[in-house]
Amino acid sequence: MLKLTSLRIAAALALSVLAVPIPAIAQKKPHIIVVTHGQVSDSFWVVVKNGVQLAAKETGANVEYRAPEKFDMVALSQLIDAAVASKPDGLIVSIPDADALGKSIKAAVAAKIPVISINSGSDVSKKLGCLLHIGQEEELAGKKAGERMQAEGVKKAVVINQEVGNVALDLRAKGFSEGLGTPAEVLAVTMDFTQSRDAVSAYLQKNPDVQGILALGPAGAEPALQALQNAGLAGKVKFGTFDLSPTVLQAIAKKEMDFAIDQQQFLQGYLPVIIMDNYIEYGLLPANDTVLTGPGFVTPDNAAQVINLSKKGIR
Repeated sequence: MLKLTSLRIAAALALSVLAVPIPAIAQKKPHIIVVTHGQVSDSFWVVVKNGVQLAAKETGANVEYRAPEKFDMVALSQLIDAAVASKPDGLIVSIPDADALGKSIKAAVAAKIPVISINSGSDVSKKLGCLLHIGQEEELAGKKAGERMQAEGVKKAVVINQEVGNVALDLRAKGFSEGLGTPAEVLAVTMDFTQSRDAVSAYLQKNPDVQGILALGPAGAEPALQALQNAGLAGKVKFGTFDLSPTVLQAIAKKEMDFAIDQQQFLQGYLPVIIMDNYIEYGLLPANDTVLTGPGFVTPDNAAQVINLSKKGIR
């Protein structure tokens, strides 16, 4: 893995000059605003913000990170609108719901503010006028998880969705059923740990024949893990999740979970700031519409290495 000090060099080498209008060379460092749907208190988004902050330090750009207090598309659209009104040199956004956020993103593009999308929105990024998308193809990642469980003999599985209405999570669930070869039931939970744990516990009692569980993020995986532990099923039911957290990694190391899908969220915070800074100052962009940061799988075989990186705030 590249050392942090060399990430900027690696990113710069990946940039290619395209036939795009060259922005005027900035006389001062660019003002870039990052607006995402993920609360900074969420362990996943803490790592994204760490990437943003390192890139800001390395570029010297003036970078602001903004997010709603909870998963709320109205609040998120308002944050994007406020960012556009402040006329930054660049805008970085996540797009969990294009119907709710499309108008706000198009307003930024109409105002000639360059926009890069991250994490969610790979399917609509270009349509909305974004320069590019940085993240993973969610449906493909879900399909790989389904194929993995199918290979383990899982025929009945449930998907735990902690953010109903997040299109990216819907795509993960859809891909999972495709890979599994049979429709997986979706259990809707909330971001509240106790509510989620109790919902999973109730599901397990009603469905003792379930063979596999896929959580769509740590906020669903951690309560599900406790529900499995309480029922004496940890390590007996095949269990995977999207994204990483310290609790998830420790559970994988103990073989209480089988895998986590790693989309390298540190890079989802780091790379867009690096790329946006280079675009604003020099007119440079990667040649591809999408820069993939995942999926990769963390399993008991490589969990220890990833845990060490997690302690440094980059996984």
